[in-house]
Amino acid sequence: DRYNRSENADSRNGFYTRKFNSKYGVLNLRIPRDRLGEFYTSLLPKYQRHDHSTDKTIIDLYQTGMTNSEIAHVVQSLCGASYSKQTISNITDKVIANVEAFKNRALSEEYAVVYTDATCMSLRRDTVAKEAVHIAVGITVEGTKEILGYVIAPTESAEIWRELLSNLKQRGLKRIALVCTDGLAGMENAIHDIYPESKIQRCIVHVSRNIAAKVRVADRKSILDDFKLVYQSKSIEEANKELANFKIKWNRKYPKVIQCLEENKYLFTYYDFPKEVRSSIYTTNLIEGINKHIKKAYKSKEQFPTEQSMEKYLVSQFELYNEKFMNRIHKGFGLVNREQWFF
Repeated sequence: DRYNRSENADSRNGFYTRKFNSKYGVLNLRIPRDRLGEFYTSLLPKYQRHDHSTDKTIIDLYQTGMTNSEIAHVVQSLCGASYSKQTISNITDKVIANVEAFKNRALSEEYAVVYTDATCMSLRRDTVAKEAVHIAVGITVEGTKEILGYVIAPTESAEIWRELLSNLKQRGLKRIALVCTDGLAGMENAIHDIYPESKIQRCIVHVSRNIAAKVRVADRKSILDDFKLVYQSKSIEEANKELANFKIKWNRKYPKVIQCLEENKYLFTYYDFPKEVRSSIYTTNLIEGINKHIKKAYKSKEQFPTEQSMEKYLVSQFELYNEKFMNRIHKGFGLVNREQWFF
């Protein structure tokens, strides 16, 4: 008690003040002090200046795509606490611990479909340039979807995809029924080297874009409408019939378009699977939607100063996506069983 004396060399020595930033605002605290400096309160760890609920808010704001300066301004407005951009960066660095855990986590042994696509984002390596983020998204045989993995590289290449697919296999993914890809040169060979039993579907949307690039503007709508009749056919027999009509109509005017279609061995793979899922597996639209969302949130950042900061942002977005869809069955997949995928 106050003014008490004992044989103990230590004694009370007044108080010192500390400002503590909380989600309720800035608290001005009086902390008891002793002569020997041995006392500390279990309510407030040494040197701590803000509570963990504020950290959680800052990380949540970071995951929406806000910059460090924008987050500092919001926290200042809400809590009255002043945070520097470096402090915000230090707090969001907690996400870095999740990066390796995300990249090395175990995967299911079987996936019905894996979609592959790359998107470009600006990264500084002495100078700023757009680099390719290779992303693989999988849908399990039960119908739930998740982002499986990613690799950052200066350009998109089949070798990088081979590296990513090898990583998926090392993490426990043994079988894939179908891989949907955009038709990058050498991609099919990379897939068959790692998953020789997997079927491959060339993205129909990318095929349509290639057709549009090879014809005159005046003919684009007409030729794309005709091609739509091909890939929206109800059966493989009807699709081949419509394709034959397509070739007859356009072969003389655009022989290179017909040649590209004839050389494409992976145009109608989706007909090997039930009609309930065909509209979901003949394009990479699913993963392109993910890319669009990531880039929309990233716009305010303009560029990433380091590869680590890019990974920190990407993994935070990927984990939000996986958490959101971990218990949702993708359209049509709940009507298809495992035997229909691995027939």
